[in-house]
Amino acid sequence: MSPRPELPGSNEGEPTRAVGRAARRRARRRPPPLPQRDGLDAARWQVPPSTPRGVTALAALVERFPALADPAAAPLQKRFAGGEIVDARGRAWEADDIVRTGDELWFHREVREEHVPEIALRILHRDEHLLVLDKPHDIATIPRGEHVLGSALVRLRRETGIETLVPLHRLDRRTAGVLAFGIRPEERSAYQQLFARAEVHKEYEARVLPGASASLPSGLGRSSVMRDHVVKHHGQLRAQVLEEEPNAESALEILEIEDDGVLRVGLCPRTGRTHQLRVQLASRGAPILGEDLFWPVERAAPPVRVWPEGLPLQLLARRLAFRDPLTGARRDFRSAQTLGELGSASRTLSP
Repeated sequence: MSPRPELPGSNEGEPTRAVGRAARRRARRRPPPLPQRDGLDAARWQVPPSTPRGVTALAALVERFPALADPAAAPLQKRFAGGEIVDARGRAWEADDIVRTGDELWFHREVREEHVPEIALRILHRDEHLLVLDKPHDIATIPRGEHVLGSALVRLRRETGIETLVPLHRLDRRTAGVLAFGIRPEERSAYQQLFARAEVHKEYEARVLPGASASLPSGLGRSSVMRDHVVKHHGQLRAQVLEEEPNAESALEILEIEDDGVLRVGLCPRTGRTHQLRVQLASRGAPILGEDLFWPVERAAPPVRVWPEGLPLQLLARRLAFRDPLTGARRDFRSAQTLGELGSASRTLSP
């Protein structure tokens, strides 16, 4: 899609003050009482006001994290006895200590055996402030659920030795493309605020298969703007579009008309809702090829020549551009990946 004539940004004085405030706030914070382990930060849980009086540390943790009592895990009582559960100052909790509202319990999660795909992580850019990754498909941004050691964050921390590395934004696990990480904790807020204020120009590409009633533009080079009310409730896997005031906006342009009715489209999201592009396209009758969440149940699977075995989600974060809040320089990062290539994992429409 056509680049904006001017990347958003402000004078250098304002970002400098913002970075200074963020640095002072971080300096006042007590450092974590437990160090990283294998690229993973220690987990922190603060006892909520809803916790009944007289509850022990062991009982409170099991209530909040039932997996800690899994027979396959190390006995929690033994972990308490070994001093592995500590408070915010690093003092060990006893299993039968009574917890109160606001108390903090820190511990390392136990990492189960996990298959880590043998896919190289291509770094597009690295300097003293930023590390930019060209993330492959089916790699989680941060450790979550079954994807912990194989997440981009953990792998990069272990491969680069940069313990302070933190993602400045997120990409779905299924989505490939440009993903930026901050290196210095005192600068992180300044970069993250660019995303919060929608001052980052983002371009995506997708390959979609419109149905008979699809409501996308019909000609090469044609464009439109998708405006919807997109919500995703906690605990639900899928986002959805509701008939309410729009809170999500994305520009769309037809870049290529392929065989079998497949369209390659350019997308510029102007907001950042979870699964925004995926649900907006699906709600218009044009789901993305490789889709496992938003492919309509009433639609038959496409032919193999359109959706071959092993095809990853055909969504790519092509470009990320912004004015650096620290230096004032223009940053412009582009993915080298190509949609249509087969991935390392199979995705089908069947359960």
